[in-house]
Amino acid sequence: MKVLSIDTSNYVLGIGLLDGQTVLGEYISNIKKNHSVRVMPAIQTLMEECNIKPADLSKIVVAEGPGSYTGVRIGVTIAKTMAWTLQIPLSGVSSLEVAAASAGRYFDGYVSPFFDARRGQIYTGLYKFENQIMKAVKADQLVMSADWVKTLNEMHSRILFTSNDLNLHEEVIKEGLGDKAVFAAITEQNPRPAELALLGREKEAVDLHTFVPNYIRLAEAEANWLKAQETKQ
Repeated sequence: MKVLSIDTSNYVLGIGLLDGQTVLGEYISNIKKNHSVRVMPAIQTLMEECNIKPADLSKIVVAEGPGSYTGVRIGVTIAKTMAWTLQIPLSGVSSLEVAAASAGRYFDGYVSPFFDARRGQIYTGLYKFENQIMKAVKADQLVMSADWVKTLNEMHSRILFTSNDLNLHEEVIKEGLGDKAVFAAITEQNPRPAELALLGREKEAVDLHTFVPNYIRLAEAEANWLKAQETKQ
């Protein structure tokens, strides 16, 4: 089974190709550039380098969010379009689950990936590998980082934190958890598209007509619009 994975849910752009038990190739960049003009060239370049034609693909896997509202939408739209055009199945995987797997596959404890959501908030969840299978211990959520640390302090285990936004919340985490907090190395902080492909390979395919990103919260513009409509009523 040849699987193409696409992750545009945050600044990191990740494209991966998995063939059975072999990672054929990965493209990863962590720069503040528009994903919309970079995704398709990245896919084309990687597939050409790996000598894979679109007709060779068996499945597409996409990071479904949470993360950047625009970024998540771009990846999901492209993945749905390709799956529909090629008539192959599509599966979605939590962007946080991908981050957790990329850093914590061999960590003996819990893994808390997170993305900064501004104003002291983070998108996060709690994961753990059991017999090489990723398990969600606490569901993905939007929460104040200080409140999340209080929740995790009740866990009787070390916790690995992984994020490209570690510097924004590291002090709060250290103060609340002390020695229980472990921080991923910088080489482990970019979600790997090969992990995304592996996680999504066996997941049930989604319905292309009803599949939507998991934003967790409304985009700020949409939330403001809804609030304005309520005021008018």
